[in-house]
Amino acid sequence: MRVLLAGATGTFGGPLVRELVGAGHEVVGVGRSERGAERLRGLGATPILVDVMDREALLDAVRGERFDAVIHEMTALKKPPTSHGDMRATNALRIDGTAHLLDAARATGATRFVTQSIVFGYGYRDHGTRPLTEDDPFAVPYGNAFDEHLAAMLSTEKQVTTAQGIHGIALRYGLFYGADIDQMAKMLRRRMLPVVRDGGEIPFVHHADAATATLAALERGDPGSVYNIVDDTPATFRDLIAQVAAAKGAPAPLMVPRWLLGTAAPYGASLFAGISMRVSNERAATRLGWRPRYPSVREGVAAS
Repeated sequence: MRVLLAGATGTFGGPLVRELVGAGHEVVGVGRSERGAERLRGLGATPILVDVMDREALLDAVRGERFDAVIHEMTALKKPPTSHGDMRATNALRIDGTAHLLDAARATGATRFVTQSIVFGYGYRDHGTRPLTEDDPFAVPYGNAFDEHLAAMLSTEKQVTTAQGIHGIALRYGLFYGADIDQMAKMLRRRMLPVVRDGGEIPFVHHADAATATLAALERGDPGSVYNIVDDTPATFRDLIAQVAAAKGAPAPLMVPRWLLGTAAPYGASLFAGISMRVSNERAATRLGWRPRYPSVREGVAAS
């Protein structure tokens, strides 16, 4: 397939481009800088430099092109989000960016579309020990500051899976890790990754595993479907960071009280200390034939 990949120059973009090119697909990657364009060329992809949030510029950039599929993997996160404001640019990419990419898909003849969602759409709270499936309620508003993030996740999923003439698929990824481990180690050495002692377990997924799952969804996903893309064993954020510190010879993370983290980083505190959830990847296993190579952060960090 000829694939237009938005988010090709991000942390996840590299592993995904390699996976797509390795499977024989032709990748045209969307970026915003010449440095990112050079990275894409080095990975065997063709770059297009354009801001997806500028609809007319995007349509101009793809005019005359033909694609079989579009993949939306854009976020605006350069570091772990700490405040609700840190998520707003990503929310806009999930709402308006998705709409613009769907317009680009229609303009270029693409009939398949895969979009990035995330398991936190099940709710920023303690869900107990029952594994959540794709049939559980998603993006239910609670009348608090998290509603805007839930609405953005729901927007990208609904736009894509209900689009006329498009075979749309949404992937609810766990929290990515793997390609950013060196950056985590640098932050640990600067004492910039504090953790709490009693944070809840959350689903993770290694960037490499997320890439193989995305390829499987592109090639075999059912139109209108959503899939949880997570590893087999949830872990606390403290578990992940401790594994990174040990693997990279970095200092152990600072341990801080939950209330202090909540004061300094209200969004981050809920993400890394307030949520507890287990999420099933069985649908992806049975319908996509996908299993994570790294079943937990222990194996994933060691391999990275």
